[in-house]
Amino acid sequence: MPRLAYLGPEGTFTEEALRLLDPTAERVPCATVSAALNAARGGDADGAVVPLENSIEGAITTTLDEFAWGEPLVINAELLLPVQFSLLARPGVEIPHIKRVYTHPAAITQCRSFIARELPDTVVVSAPSTAAAAQEVSLPGSPYDAAIAARIAGEHYGLVELAPDIGDRSDTVTRFVKVSRPGPLPEVTGSDRTTLVVFLADDHPGALLEMLTEFSVRGVNLTRIESRPTGDGIGRYFFHFDFEGHVADARVGEAIAGLHRICGEVRFLGSYPRADGLAPQIKRGTSDPEFAEAGDWLARIRAGRV
Repeated sequence: MPRLAYLGPEGTFTEEALRLLDPTAERVPCATVSAALNAARGGDADGAVVPLENSIEGAITTTLDEFAWGEPLVINAELLLPVQFSLLARPGVEIPHIKRVYTHPAAITQCRSFIARELPDTVVVSAPSTAAAAQEVSLPGSPYDAAIAARIAGEHYGLVELAPDIGDRSDTVTRFVKVSRPGPLPEVTGSDRTTLVVFLADDHPGALLEMLTEFSVRGVNLTRIESRPTGDGIGRYFFHFDFEGHVADARVGEAIAGLHRICGEVRFLGSYPRADGLAPQIKRGTSDPEFAEAGDWLARIRAGRV
């Protein structure tokens, strides 16, 4: 039975994602995303499940930065989880009684309209996670009257659901990934995604275009690009890329090799099945057989067989 670390405590959306990704795993709750990933790095867990991006909020920057630094980890699975928030309180508390609400910053952003409409005079305080907020609200003497969290968190901590599905959008989705220490990669499925972190060798005009060209000329479709500061001063960035295909695909392998030639560092974060099951459209001249035929043709020329 694998041990998987996750952003805890019990009742987080991350725990729900972990249950779906690996129902048999022993769950190891951690206080932060960093702690969960470090548990996987250090061997206290066999892997970790962490949020990577949200359809409303965009990238989870803590996760992006953790993948860029420290001992390498690789993604081997992903999950798209619909996210619905509830207003939770101790039995007997009603909405007019609520003066202080505790929740994660992402929930605050995604429930702005409800908070403004139903809780206009309420103080909203940031928590480490939505489940941690529910756990705190459940304690006798808690300074908070209610939490915004997943319904499952209310079930965990004995809270009453005062209002369901309070997010500004009902179709919000968070992408979670399961990571482990480097090892054998998942097999090619034909519906795969690859993730990289790329550092520039130096800052010069056209540097980003040069990186993007390595993908474009080989027909590799990008699904996400994020820039993050390196910490070395204003204007210094590294880049996260998600793109269609598996490193075993010729077009993907050549694109990664091309980045390796021109960039300061390329950190491979894995090739794994896409959660949405979408297969890439392979444009003419970029399929594996076409790369193989071109290689054979070049070998014949180099051998003098024009």
